[in-house]
Amino acid sequence: QVQLVESGGGLVQSGGSLRLSCAASGSGFSINAMGWYRQAPGKSRDLVAIIRSDGGTNYADSVKGRFTISRDNAENTVYLQMNSLKPEDTAVFYCNADAKVRGPTDYRATFWGQGTQVTVSS
Repeated sequence: QVQLVESGGGLVQSGGSLRLSCAASGSGFSINAMGWYRQAPGKSRDLVAIIRSDGGTNYADSVKGRFTISRDNAENTVYLQMNSLKPEDTAVFYCNADAKVRGPTDYRATFWGQGTQVTVSS
């Protein structure tokens, strides 16, 4: 199994910056893609950014040019640098990993972190 632990959330003023981190731990796995999703109150959980094992990235239109996703493959850690934050970025941010888990039969699974709150005040 894979455990994901996020950190770095908090309260920041509009225009400020935060950096989220998510470390994957466990044994017998290799990670394909890692990403960040967010869920605001009363809304669905939506993709913010994703980074694949080859370094390719995708971003939600609403964060392009403001957020940057990066990854340390050796440490199985993904980061989200968030700049020029807006009140509408307020949400719980969840780390996500798509991994191959090795066992008697290898299988592919998706894992989630517990979420970290990001609040942007106006």
